[in-house]
Amino acid sequence: MTVDGFETHPSRYRHWRLNVDGETARLVMDIQEDDGTGKPYLLKLNSYDLSVDIELNDAVNRLRFEHPEVKCVVVTSGKDRIFCAGANIPMLANSTHGFKVNFCRFTNETRLAIEDACDVSGQTYIAACNGVASGGGYELALACEEIILVDDRSSAVSLPEVPLLGVLPGTGGLTRVVDKRHVRRDLADHFSSLAEGVRGRRAVDWKLIDATYKLSKFEEGVGKHVAKWRDEVVKTVGPGIELAPISVEIDGASRHYSTVSLQIDEGNRLATLSVNAPETASTEDLDAIHKEGCDWWPLRAFRELEDALFHLRFNHSDIGCVVLKTSGSRQGVMAYDQLLETFASDWFVNEVRHFIKRTLKRVDCTAKTFFALVDAESAYAGTLLELAFAADRIFMLDDPETAVCMQLSKQNFGTFPMGNGLTRLQSRFFGDEAGLDAVAAEVGEEIETPDALDLGLVTFAPDDIDWDDEVRVAIEERTHMSPDALTGMEANLRFVGPETIETKIFGRLSAWQNWIFQRPNAVGPEGALKAFEQPTSAQFRWERT
Repeated sequence: MTVDGFETHPSRYRHWRLNVDGETARLVMDIQEDDGTGKPYLLKLNSYDLSVDIELNDAVNRLRFEHPEVKCVVVTSGKDRIFCAGANIPMLANSTHGFKVNFCRFTNETRLAIEDACDVSGQTYIAACNGVASGGGYELALACEEIILVDDRSSAVSLPEVPLLGVLPGTGGLTRVVDKRHVRRDLADHFSSLAEGVRGRRAVDWKLIDATYKLSKFEEGVGKHVAKWRDEVVKTVGPGIELAPISVEIDGASRHYSTVSLQIDEGNRLATLSVNAPETASTEDLDAIHKEGCDWWPLRAFRELEDALFHLRFNHSDIGCVVLKTSGSRQGVMAYDQLLETFASDWFVNEVRHFIKRTLKRVDCTAKTFFALVDAESAYAGTLLELAFAADRIFMLDDPETAVCMQLSKQNFGTFPMGNGLTRLQSRFFGDEAGLDAVAAEVGEEIETPDALDLGLVTFAPDDIDWDDEVRVAIEERTHMSPDALTGMEANLRFVGPETIETKIFGRLSAWQNWIFQRPNAVGPEGALKAFEQPTSAQFRWERT
């Protein structure tokens, strides 16, 4: 299934309404069953597909950049007696395995962006469930800071995937229930096996929701929660920054942006993802930075990089290896990194830093091999060097005629943590504090190839004679290995150290869901997804493995 684009705008939303009133915003989910795009399924009962989540992702980003004054976001439904029925089952049943997995990954990342907004942007999300919240609908509510459910004797919250569909809640539901909301394990077990869910006072007592109000008092009750959060948040912001459309030139399967290029070599199952750095920072004045807005290089480059990653995931599933390259000026990157450090307390610069963080996390969670190549033309410094540290291997040219360098900045030491809560350097040197300290001592210095190799910053350092052959052989070997085995290997090796809600969602949960999505009990001819809304029940195979 090809996805044409991942950008949208509130004026083009089909399924959401975004209303901003001072410090409060309302995101109203009103999903159109037939949105006129010719889909072979209807989005009944506020069920969603990728197009719905693309709009939600856009809204979350726009609230952070275009409406920084907002302190509280109410997520609710525009339909009576139904909040959201979750992911559309016919869509899942008839999608390819790869699409299902990438769809779940995208929705996971969108929910994490909501939680990130609560944590670092002073925008608290409240789920005002004015009807049934089931499956992915309840998982959306779980991403919010508070969940309020109407008490109308029928509305409940539920995770019915196990009893009804033979799969798992795909966007973090199980993890958030026990790790975030601290629902007791035995109660979570019963709840997740109960198709009809839990409502009213019991849902509050079990910590599945925060409050419930009778229908006549529901809006008033939600208002009290909004006022509480609005009064608690203190922040200083300026006028919002408009997120203009991303410009891209499409050349066959390849895509060329203003600072990013995605070259697709379908015959060799290979992609080259390049980022170009400026010669110097365009300005050092904060007001001028605000005026540049979405054209400010760090934001523009990483918005383009994010879009390229989306296309790699959804439209190029056969691409197994991605070569990362940079070009331009390391000094230019370092100048921008200094601005990211100097103006870190400014609301806009803060949002840019966190957007870069989220985009780099998308690299970490992309099921592709990433090889970073560092040569004399590269601009691997600071924030762009973080892209290399996200790679599975780093090759750095050792050229006796020309110095090849990389540079560290303060941004490599805490600004862009991974999902495990560690920086990529902490993950790289996990258990080797002396090695990490030695690297930290080189901040700001030009690190040439022999020193980079000695410090452990690169994997291999071929000389100019062997460079082409060693890189070629490494890529050819990689592209001929089992994609399934590589995905499992990379996912296990990228996230060392502590486990967090995020690593559980993208590691443990996603791995199990990936497996279950291929099992006959879920997707076979008589599996639960295929039998949904059919006159026959699912027929399970009873071997338990």
